[in-house]
Amino acid sequence: MAAWQETDKALASMIRGVPTLVFLAGMAYWLSRSSKTRETTTRATQERGPKSDSDLPRPSILKASDHINDHKVHLLLAATGSVATIKIPNIIQALSHHTNLSMRVIVTESASQFLQGQSHEQPSLLEISKLPNVDAVYRDEDEWHEPWVRGNSILHIELRRWADLMVIAPLSANALAKIANGFSDTLLYSAVRAWDTAGLIDTPRPGISLPYGDSPAQKGTEREGKGRKGIIVAPAMNTAMWNHPATTKHTSVLEGEWNVENGGWFEVLRPIEKRIACGDTGSGGMKEWTEIVKTIETRLRLITSREPESK
Repeated sequence: MAAWQETDKALASMIRGVPTLVFLAGMAYWLSRSSKTRETTTRATQERGPKSDSDLPRPSILKASDHINDHKVHLLLAATGSVATIKIPNIIQALSHHTNLSMRVIVTESASQFLQGQSHEQPSLLEISKLPNVDAVYRDEDEWHEPWVRGNSILHIELRRWADLMVIAPLSANALAKIANGFSDTLLYSAVRAWDTAGLIDTPRPGISLPYGDSPAQKGTEREGKGRKGIIVAPAMNTAMWNHPATTKHTSVLEGEWNVENGGWFEVLRPIEKRIACGDTGSGGMKEWTEIVKTIETRLRLITSREPESK
């Protein structure tokens, strides 16, 4: 074979190999960039803090009878699936200076999405569990984390027995519908459904004044004059949801026969008109968290160190 033929053959072979070389070089570049992106994402996630509540320790077993004489007021605080869940840390911190207050917090699965350490105003559940006066943070899986046997405590019953007052803030449209219709498919809704609505079941604790007066059922019984527990709810939802006929129907249940003013056990803190998270302006925004705190302090007779308001 002539020299020029050998040269042409070698050149042709090299040209045919160019696409493969380009492909391999491109793959190497892409893999390098992908690796760097993963490293950057991981580093940013670590800097922001935990994105899930997987590190939240499982609460110790609760027996309400162990806390009868702890000389503390018991607040069961709960959050359901609304953006206003991000105000829960504010409420807790504002109440943290009351040394005679003990708080336990229930966070539904949807509410937990707003508290995963995304930002300073959205700490993780682990961080919330470390705030002053917070004795435990509960999720749905804490109800039955191990097979139940006779003699074991039942969490939603123990929480009801333990609490002097329950506050659900925010109360989402879904949560409102479930409560008004008697659903009890999660830890929170089971606690609500198991509430001592007439004040005839749970034994009053020594030295603790309950937030509401006697129910009609307490008149003429040994429980007369002992008062009763109650549930405060602060609805929060999109304006269209709040204006929906279903919401009107469900709210009327809690504000009607079930309302504390009518001998019931619910107090509704109606939402306010404001610009809400979705961008709409109208009714549906949760009542200001500072007002919710004041209501809690009033109902539980907590002594506040705040300066008196000017008249």
